[in-house]
Amino acid sequence: MLFHVRMNVNVPHDLPASEAADIIAREKAYSQELQRSGKWRHIWRIAGQYANYSVFDVSDNAELHEILSGLPLFKFMEIEVTPLLRHPSSIREDDS
Repeated sequence: MLFHVRMNVNVPHDLPASEAADIIAREKAYSQELQRSGKWRHIWRIAGQYANYSVFDVSDNAELHEILSGLPLFKFMEIEVTPLLRHPSSIREDDS
């Protein structure tokens, strides 16, 4: 199943810089591992914001929830999820 996910990140200003840097480094490693596995298919930064649009390819809602709640920055995020279906007019056969 494909999901479009918007993640807005709001790291508290009073979080110690060393702690923030550690969380951000763990977030990068976790997200890149998921990208290599094919579960996190696309990620785009939203210009001028600490936010992204992403596309996940997972087996179901529960797997997506597990992945998102495992993000090191999860407690600092507002997340919007939209399930995606292949459009009948699409010419791409590989986006199911």
